[in-house]
Amino acid sequence: MSKSSQPRRPDAASGEVSAKVVNLKNVARGAGGSPEILTLAAAGLGPVRPERFAERIYETLFHAIVEGRIAVGSKLPAENDLATLFDVSRPVVRQALDRLREDQLVESIRGSGTYVKEKPGLATTPQDAEPETRIGHIMNGLELRLVIEPECAYMAALRRNAQDLEKMERLLEGFEQANAVGGIAHHFDFAFHEAIAMATANVRFVQVMKTLEYDVSHAVNMLRHLMHIPPWKRSQDAMDEHRHIFNLIREQDAEGARRAMRGHIENARTRMFNSRPGM
Repeated sequence: MSKSSQPRRPDAASGEVSAKVVNLKNVARGAGGSPEILTLAAAGLGPVRPERFAERIYETLFHAIVEGRIAVGSKLPAENDLATLFDVSRPVVRQALDRLREDQLVESIRGSGTYVKEKPGLATTPQDAEPETRIGHIMNGLELRLVIEPECAYMAALRRNAQDLEKMERLLEGFEQANAVGGIAHHFDFAFHEAIAMATANVRFVQVMKTLEYDVSHAVNMLRHLMHIPPWKRSQDAMDEHRHIFNLIREQDAEGARRAMRGHIENARTRMFNSRPGM
């Protein structure tokens, strides 16, 4: 894992990523679980700040589990193997696994290993539900995004520079590539929204977006897991909306970018709550 502060384009065809996938496959396969998913996720993780190692590994495993990419009952690789896979220390891996256990997504059996658990039942009362699994909590997060993100897009269109545009386009391409091959793409999705906030040159917008990254993304995916909704693949419509917003920001159409971002958040809410098992 590169510790460089410069983001890399996740390209499955690049020599660096391909070589890492090849080198790591035997580790994951020998440890059990889902080697293809884990090696792809580890190789495409890109640079991560040291203080975020555990969080990023947790997020990667969390999304792989709730999206059904690692099946219920699957055994995860051992701590040593996960440490090798993600190029981190065992204590970092242990922190990530502890959070997954707190979410009741995995269980550790002494002398055997860590396994993906059966999906827990959805809480029937607000008192029983954890805050991040309540519909109201998710709706509040989306309501906040409807207020914040259209204005971010508006100001980004006025203030963006060449580096901002390059970063947004790189994230769009990474998102589209990962989605096309069935890879884990959630970090590209939210990183694109965060890049728009950064283009406003207002650090407060960036801080709000960083808070929403965990709060909303975690809540939505946990809810889908609890409701037994099948694995969700990002729709082409949603990716087209991202591309449209980017084009408007590039063209410095501030009003258009504001309208497009508001429509994108509203459409995301519709897509989310119109999803039902079997659909």
